[in-house]
Amino acid sequence: MSAFSFELLGTDGDARRGRLTTAHGVINTPAFMPVGTAATVKAMLPETVASTGAEIILANTYHLMLRPGAERIAKFGGVRKFMNWSGPLLTDSGGYQVMSLAKLRKMTEDGVTFQSHIDGSRHHLTPERSIQIQHMLDATITMAFDECTPFPAEKDEVAESMRLSMRWAKRSKSAYVPREGYGLFGIVQGGIHEDLRADSIGALQNVGFDGYAVGGLAVGEGQDLMFSTLDHTMPHMPKDKPRYLMGVGKPLDIVGAVQRGCDMFDCVLPTRSGRTAQAFTRYGALNMRNARHADDLRPLDESIDCPASRIYSRAYYHHLFRCDEVLGLMLLTWHNVAFYQQMMTDLRAAIQNGTLASYAAAFAADQARGDAVADDGDDAR
Repeated sequence: MSAFSFELLGTDGDARRGRLTTAHGVINTPAFMPVGTAATVKAMLPETVASTGAEIILANTYHLMLRPGAERIAKFGGVRKFMNWSGPLLTDSGGYQVMSLAKLRKMTEDGVTFQSHIDGSRHHLTPERSIQIQHMLDATITMAFDECTPFPAEKDEVAESMRLSMRWAKRSKSAYVPREGYGLFGIVQGGIHEDLRADSIGALQNVGFDGYAVGGLAVGEGQDLMFSTLDHTMPHMPKDKPRYLMGVGKPLDIVGAVQRGCDMFDCVLPTRSGRTAQAFTRYGALNMRNARHADDLRPLDESIDCPASRIYSRAYYHHLFRCDEVLGLMLLTWHNVAFYQQMMTDLRAAIQNGTLASYAAAFAADQARGDAVADDGDDAR
């Protein structure tokens, strides 16, 4: 079994090209983690997820503790065996979902008492219980339990929330059972405030974690505020540990965050969009229900080495979604996840080659250009 370790292989400005070695495999960074909330990346086989180049997926503590239950999954050998995923697995702590989904929640210093959004059953989640559940899920990477501060909020409220999360981080570390090749990440909070973010990083470093996540962004603050927060947060982050920007996001958000030194990402966007007829392509997002695709025999994106991207026509996708055929959302989810993985492959190559700035500029220009067919039938690209 391999030790849990992070190796920095190259840089380009603030961007980093790295390799994270775990008990369950290697993760090349920058990396995007498809979201498998309930031990499934929706509409995809685990083998299909792996075929896109994804090396790690994410599962959700809150949802799995409610259904089918952490103790039951533990009997099956953990999430990875339960769902037939052989690679690394990261589990979030459940803190965000408790704040965003649970009913009648009551938070104290000890933790959070809440009612399930599914059946109204009552539960009590503490840092210790969250870490215990993630251990039973056999998470390769466990996340400290935290409170995701709402946005917007007054600075005093943000500071109080951040300090509570730091106390919970210390308790999370104490409850964590180290195993070779497994890791525990702390979560930086502090809203959009530079001094609070710096204080949070300092507190987490005093505890000591195997990686550091940036939480509390992509919660409605917009890209400009997110990037400015990263600009004053990332310089304080440890250079020898992986950095995970939680819940991000859109393609241009990821490219900008990579330029600012983030290593790992997750978001439901590629899979959720795949189920709602939105395709991500080199030349921007497409709504496959749009009538302009009805006679378009072009593939979605020939630059991606994925059957769903290269073989099936836009006209066929349009037909599938207009007919509410399940194959449409399966194929489009496959394509979207492959698009994100190709983007990460290209970002890693650009960092390694020292060409990230030109890659990012070209990527942004292509995304803005759009992908329509001209009136004369020529490709408008």
